[in-house]
Amino acid sequence: MFFSGDSSTRKRVDLGGRSSKERDRKKLLEQARLERNQRLWLRQQNSAALNIQKCFRGRKVVETERCKVREKFFLTYGQDCQDVNRQCFGPESDFLRQLLFFLNPRYVADFSILVETCRLLREFVSDNGDVVSLLAGPDYSSKRGLVEYRVKNFAYACIRAIHENRNQLKDQLFLGPEKSNGSANDLLEAIMLLIDKKLPWARNLVDYLLQKNIFFMFREIILLGKKSFQGSTAIISSLERVVAIIISHVGQESCTCSHSDPRWRFSSQILTIPFLWRFFPHLKEIFATAELSQHYVHQMALCVKDQTYVLPADVSSDFPSYACLLGNLLEAAVITVAQPGSFAWAIDFATVATFLLQALPPVQTSNQGGKDSTLVDDEMLVDDELSEIVLNRDLERDILGALDSRFLLHLTNVLLGGISPASGLHKSRPDDKEMSAVGSACALLHVTFNILPLERIMTVLAYRTELVPVLWNFMRRCHENQMWSSLAEQSAYLPVDAPGVLLPLAVFCPVYKHMLTIVDNEEFYEQEKPLSLVDIRSLIIILRQALWQILWLNPVATPNFSKSTDGAYAMKKHPVEFLQHRVCAVASELLSQKLSVAARLE
Repeated sequence: MFFSGDSSTRKRVDLGGRSSKERDRKKLLEQARLERNQRLWLRQQNSAALNIQKCFRGRKVVETERCKVREKFFLTYGQDCQDVNRQCFGPESDFLRQLLFFLNPRYVADFSILVETCRLLREFVSDNGDVVSLLAGPDYSSKRGLVEYRVKNFAYACIRAIHENRNQLKDQLFLGPEKSNGSANDLLEAIMLLIDKKLPWARNLVDYLLQKNIFFMFREIILLGKKSFQGSTAIISSLERVVAIIISHVGQESCTCSHSDPRWRFSSQILTIPFLWRFFPHLKEIFATAELSQHYVHQMALCVKDQTYVLPADVSSDFPSYACLLGNLLEAAVITVAQPGSFAWAIDFATVATFLLQALPPVQTSNQGGKDSTLVDDEMLVDDELSEIVLNRDLERDILGALDSRFLLHLTNVLLGGISPASGLHKSRPDDKEMSAVGSACALLHVTFNILPLERIMTVLAYRTELVPVLWNFMRRCHENQMWSSLAEQSAYLPVDAPGVLLPLAVFCPVYKHMLTIVDNEEFYEQEKPLSLVDIRSLIIILRQALWQILWLNPVATPNFSKSTDGAYAMKKHPVEFLQHRVCAVASELLSQKLSVAARLE
C-alpha cells in the first residue's frame, strides 16, 4: 500500500525484529513449521487414500476375473468335477491353475470342488501309484518349477480349507481314515500324500507350509476339535499323521524351518495345547525320539537364554501356556531320557524345565521346608497374580506326577553321569561341557526342591545317584582353580555377575545334610562316607567363603523371605535373591554341623 500522507493510516513495516510490538521470530518459525507439517500430512493422507482406492478397485477387478474363471471352470469340468480325468492333473492342463486362482474355501461350492479334487487325486494315485508322473508327466525335471508351485498352493489350500471350515468339520478331525469318509479326511489324506518324504518336492513343500504359519492353523483346529473328541487313543487320526510327518521334516537336507519365527513353531503353537498327548499318542512317540526332541527342546532353550517369550495367549486362566507346555514336555521326556545319547538334550531340557517350573503358580503339594503351606496375611504375598492364577487340578496332577523321583533319577544320571566323582581328579579345570551340565542340573533341582515335597526325592538323589561326590569334586575344582565366575557365565539361570557358588551349594547342602541324618558313626568316621574327613575341612572353608561373599560382599537389599510361607512364589518373583536366601539357610545349618564335627576331630 502506498503512503497517502495521512499519518493516521500509516503501517509499520515488519522487519522481523524483537520489538514488543512486532512479531516474535520464533512464533513465525513455529507457525511456518506447523503449516509445513499440515501440508505434508495432507499429502500423505491423499496418497494413502489413492492407494486404498487402487487396492479396492484392484480387488474388485480380481474378484470379477475369479468369477469368470469359476464359471468357465464349471462349464469345462462340471459342477462336481464329473468331467475330470487323469490328464487334468498334468502340467499342460488348466484344471489346477484355474482351481487355485478362484478358490475361496469360505464358499460352499469352492470347498466342495476342492474336496472332490482331493478324492480324485487319491483315486488316480492309487490306480497308478505314482503321484509324480500324475502331476508332472514323464519329465519332472523340466516341469519342476510349475509342479512345485501348484503342489505348494494346493497343499496350503487344503489346510486353509480345514481351518476356515473347522466348525463344520470338528466332529471329523480326530477320526481315523478307516472310520471317516468325510470332507476333513479327504483333505488331510491329500495333504499326507503330497508331503511324503520320498517325493522330490517334499522338503520345499514343508518349508513353504511352515512359512505360512500352518502350526497356528493346526492349533486352532485342534483346540476346537478336542472339545468334541470322544474317540479312542488307539486310533491314529489323519490330522495326527499330518502333524507327525511335518515335524519329522527336521534334520533333512536344505531344511530352513529353524530360521522361522519362534512364535509360530511347533513348540510354541502345538506343544502348548492342554493334554496334547491324550488325543495324539502317536505324535508323542514321534516327538520323543532323540533327534526330534533334541531339535525342538534346543530351540526352546535358545529362547530361554535370550529371554524371549514366544508362547501364545493362554487357552484359559487355569491353562496357562507355559504350564501346558511343561506338562507335555515332561510326559514326553520320560521316554526321551531313557534313550542313549541324550546328554545334549538333557542340558537343554533342564534349562527349559527350570524356566517353566519357576513360572508355575503355587501348587497345593509344594514343599515349604516342613512349615505350614497355608498362605498367611503377609504383605509380601498380597498380589493380584497370586490370587487370580489357579492351575487346573488335572494339569497340576500331570506335571507333579511326571516330575517324580524316578524321572529325576534318570535325568540326574544323564546330566552328571559323564563327570567323574573321583577325588584324585580335583586339580583339573572343569570344561564348558561340565559347567553346563552341573549348572543345568543344579538349577532344575533347586527349583524342584521348592515345589515337590523333599521326602519324595531326597533319598533317591542321595543314595541312588552320584550327586554328592560329583558336586563335591566339581566344587573343589572350581574353588581351587577360581572358576566360579565361569559357572555363572555358562548358566542360563544365574546373572553373569552373580556368585557361581550359589547353584551347587543350593543342591549339595540339603542332599548332603539328608545323608548325614541317616549315616551312622562307623560309616562316617571309619569308612569316611559320604565325604572324607579331609574333604570336610575343605568344605567348611568353601561354606565360610560363600557365606562371607553373600552376606558381606554383596550388599543387595533382599526381601524378607523369613516371613514367607510360599517359597515357590518368592522364587518366582525374586529368583536370585531367593537363591541367596536358601543358600544362606542351608549352608549355615550345614556349617554348624561341620564345625562341631571338626571340633571333635581336633
